[in-house]
Formats: sequence, C-alpha cells, structure tokens
Amino acid sequence: MALLPSALERVIEELGHLPGVGPRTAERYAYFLLKNDSRTTEALANALRQLHAQVRSCPKTFALIDADQEISPLYNDPKRDRQLVAVVEEPLDIVALERTGQFHGTYHVLGGTISPIDGVGPEQLHIPELLQRLRDDNVEEVIIATNASVEGESTALFIQRQIKESHLVTKVSRLARGIPVGVDLEYADQITLGHALEGRRFL
Repeated sequence: MALLPSALERVIEELGHLPGVGPRTAERYAYFLLKNDSRTTEALANALRQLHAQVRSCPKTFALIDADQEISPLYNDPKRDRQLVAVVEEPLDIVALERTGQFHGTYHVLGGTISPIDGVGPEQLHIPELLQRLRDDNVEEVIIATNASVEGESTALFIQRQIKESHLVTKVSRLARGIPVGVDLEYADQITLGHALEGRRFL
C-alpha cells in the first residue's frame, strides 16, 4: 500500500535525480511545494519549461547566454580586455569569478575536464576553440582557472602544453592556491577567489 499519493511520489522521485538531493531532501522540497500556494509550483514549472528554449551556449566563449543573444555580453563589453582570458571548466565558474570584482578579462568555458575514467578526453572539450581565440584576439595572457582536483590539474597541464607548443601566448598563469583542494569554484567564497586571482602564478 502506497504511503503517499502517487503524484507526490513522482515529484519526490524527480527531485531526487538532482545532484546533492537525497531522498529526505527530495521529500522536504516536494512537501514544501505541495503545502504552499499553487502559484509557487506554477512559477517553478513555467521556469523549467522555458529553460532549454531560452538558454543557449555562446559560440565564442561557451558561456551560457539568452537564446536571443549572439555572443556573450561579457565578451562584447568594450570595457573587458579580450587579450586576457580565464579558462574555466563550467559556465557557473564565471559567476564565481565575476563576484570577486577583480577580473576584467574574458572567459572561455571548456565544458568539463579531462577524465579518462568517465570517458572524457581532450577532444570532447572546447580546447581547439580556445587556441583559435588566442589567434583571433591576440591574447597576451591565459589564466587557467580549472578546479583544484586531479581532473582539473591534469586538464590544466594539458592546456598549458598545448598553448606553449602553439607559441601564441607569452603568459600562462594558474590560480594561486588560495582555493582548497576539492572545492569547486562555484562554492568558493569571494575573498578566497579574490586572493587566488591576485596571487596567480606564471607557468
């Protein structure tokens, strides 16, 4: 015999698919939606329905942009320095770095890290597009801002090698060790990220 209505069970099951959401958390979220005004649920449902249709990836930087935009506003902004590029793993890493208020260059999103165990090789990341940007924008410095993880480090080393072999950039730097190992940029605090940017080292 079912302990909960089937509709509520379905919501709990779907919420449980989200990263970091266990069974108990999924139950709390589902019950919160149920006991609140239906307008809350409708607003969430509408936002989710429009998510894929109204968000796209920038063809130049691979940051997330509105569907009606051609290029990332951070790339098109005349106040940004296109000759300084921070290479990050995922789009949300851009948000983390922007919150420091200390970076005024542009970004390049790899779309992940090299991880043989997960079947992800260099060819599945936006590394060729990065090298093309170095040529097109006469980039002077690349800051490799991958996470302080085994995969992040191996990806950083691979990119460093590719850039040095291309002879396109004179300066290649890495975020300083202000970020603890195992902490993703998305979850690092602003002060730590700020120090990491200020104390970046050249490779």
